[in-house]
Order: sequence, then C-alpha cells, then structure tokens
Amino acid sequence: MGTTPGSKEQKMDTILNAWENLASGKVFGGMTLPQFQAVCAPAKAAREKIEDLEDQLSAALVERDQADDAVAAKIELIVNNVRADPDHGSNSALYEAMGYTRKSDRKTGLTQKKKTPPAS
Repeated sequence: MGTTPGSKEQKMDTILNAWENLASGKVFGGMTLPQFQAVCAPAKAAREKIEDLEDQLSAALVERDQADDAVAAKIELIVNNVRADPDHGSNSALYEAMGYTRKSDRKTGLTQKKKTPPAS
C-alpha cells in the first residue's frame, strides 16, 4: 500500500512538530529546522491551494445547480406556452424541435392481448 497525500502531510507535520518542540537548535540531514521548513513550504502551499480550489469548486457547483433550476423553471414556462399557443400547440413542429413528442406521434398505450388457442 502506497502513501497518500494525507499521510505524507501528517508525517511532515509530525516531523516538524517534534523537531521544533524537542530539538529546534539541532541539525539533521544537513539541515537546520528553518531550512527544512523552507523545503516543506511548497508542499504546504500546494495543499492550501488545493483546499481553496476545492472550496471554489463546491461554490461553483452550487451556483450551477441554482442557475440550472432557474433555467428549468423558465423552460417549463416556455414549453407550456408553446403547448397553449393557438399557432403552435403540442402537435407542432416547434414543439417537436424543442425535443418533445408531438401529440399525434404518441402511442395510445392500448395493447391487444393475443389469444392463445386452448391446449389440446
């Protein structure tokens, strides 16, 4: 099993915390604590950017859904008006071009049941 970005972040924070609290003046891996903090800075900045972008995406999805709801309400109004329009109606080419099935093209829904001959 590989390491995930979350586990990498947790490891980075654990190392930074321990180093800062227990041995802040020591050099490890040829680096001081501030030097290692500088190495960690781009990873932390990228995580913050991702979090900001995720927040923006969530907000944009809500905006889109609200806009779609407003459009759907207007579409319903328009289609109902086309159906009621004396020059067009639910049997018109306009109604069909809008993606609906013309009244004359609809199936009735009635079916004829086949009679099976009695078994001999």
